[in-house]
Amino acid sequence: MTTIMLILFGLSISAEASPQPQKLTKISLMLDWFVNPNHGPIIIAQQRGYFKQHGIEVDIQQPADPSLPPKLVAANKIDLAVSYQPNLTIDVAAGLPLIKTATLIATPLNTLMVLKKSGITDLSQLKGKTIGISIAGNEDATIGTMLAAHGVKLSDVKIINVGWALSSSLASGKVDAIWGGLRNFETNQLALEGYPTISFFPEENGIPSYDELIFVANSKHYNRQAITAFNAAITQATTYIINHPDAAWKQFIQYAPDTLDNTLNHKAWNDTLSRFALRPTAVDFKRYDDYAQFLFNHHVITKLPQAKNYIGSF
Repeated sequence: MTTIMLILFGLSISAEASPQPQKLTKISLMLDWFVNPNHGPIIIAQQRGYFKQHGIEVDIQQPADPSLPPKLVAANKIDLAVSYQPNLTIDVAAGLPLIKTATLIATPLNTLMVLKKSGITDLSQLKGKTIGISIAGNEDATIGTMLAAHGVKLSDVKIINVGWALSSSLASGKVDAIWGGLRNFETNQLALEGYPTISFFPEENGIPSYDELIFVANSKHYNRQAITAFNAAITQATTYIINHPDAAWKQFIQYAPDTLDNTLNHKAWNDTLSRFALRPTAVDFKRYDDYAQFLFNHHVITKLPQAKNYIGSF
């Protein structure tokens, strides 16, 4: 065999032995709102390359309207979306083809909040007061249940829709309390502005506990392998965040330094650490069925979906 033939033969063997670049599966993910500490595992998975390690390329999108993501998933326009357990149950009961694929935030974040200076220390003291909300429709099931646990009827309070001006409405005295302020955000925001608050938690006042943030896919059109890979990356990122919260924070803010690197987000980051789902793919059918029954009993939904039919195992 000539020298040239030996060289060519060697090159051929080398080419065959060299690993080919892995082709990444592209999936789209729409958040529930603009990037914030609630999305820590998603951003850390992106920043640290965990998605690519598991063979996927994730296009992270932010919605113009927080009600859009699950609708776009149901319409098969987006692969995955960040949504809320209560919303998922309502959507499924209404017939949308959605399935839960994992959990992001494993506890409620919403609170019924008052200013500390108001002197209100018990929900019974809200009788005759005004409560501001950002989204109308479920007051009986949420505020009504919390107040009833303390002997106050929904008709004993005035409910007004203040849109997204929850914090400013409370701080200015326009309302006496707000429902929908998050315990990791609005509490810190108001405190930084000189308005310390007291929070009343739904899960301590008659409302079944629920997952605040979850991932959903189209129940009729989804890539199981890609979702399994996505969940593995999210689990890996959550573990890293819990083990290295300070280092993770620095990597998190590098995703968008101009908007993420501030005191409010840093405080929210620290307050959110204990809320991340340590086992994102864990399944608890009873937890979902209990909350669905709660919504059904309060006529928020007219059909009672079974959790086994809209919680996937990935």
